[in-house]
Amino acid sequence: MKKDHKDEPTVAPGMNDAEELNQEASEEEIENGEYTEVTTMSWDEVDPSGSE
Repeated sequence: MKKDHKDEPTVAPGMNDAEELNQEASEEEIENGEYTEVTTMSWDEVDPSGSE
């Protein structure tokens, strides 16, 4: 019986997200394709127009 597997991003419980995700891949890992590209998004809640 084959399980349905979705390719969704996951993080292991207890993993230090910032430390692990900001770690650079070694040249060897890059050559072997053993790395994951990570995009970080940041929400800026400051209203630059000052129209509150």
